[in-house]
Amino acid sequence: MRIINNPDFSKELKNILIYIANDKPSASKKFLKELKDNIKLILDNPYMYPPSYYFDDKNVRDMTYKKYTIVYQISLERNTIEIMKIFNQNKPS
Repeated sequence: MRIINNPDFSKELKNILIYIANDKPSASKKFLKELKDNIKLILDNPYMYPPSYYFDDKNVRDMTYKKYTIVYQISLERNTIEIMKIFNQNKPS
């Protein structure tokens, strides 16, 4: 499997990193490194996170990292995991 970053995800992540860096640049770098490390973990087990609250598709999953939700889609046919969105909102209870 390989990971693909959707353009929406890349743009949203860039905005988040800029926001964090305005307060503390080193925190922005740490956030990015840890996020990438967590995303790499899904390569071994793509279904480790629950089905998405926002989509009605068992192949779309919600990963939570810090206070952010990362939505990704698994495609077994294409052998890919597409990181679709990242946003500052935890799943409602």
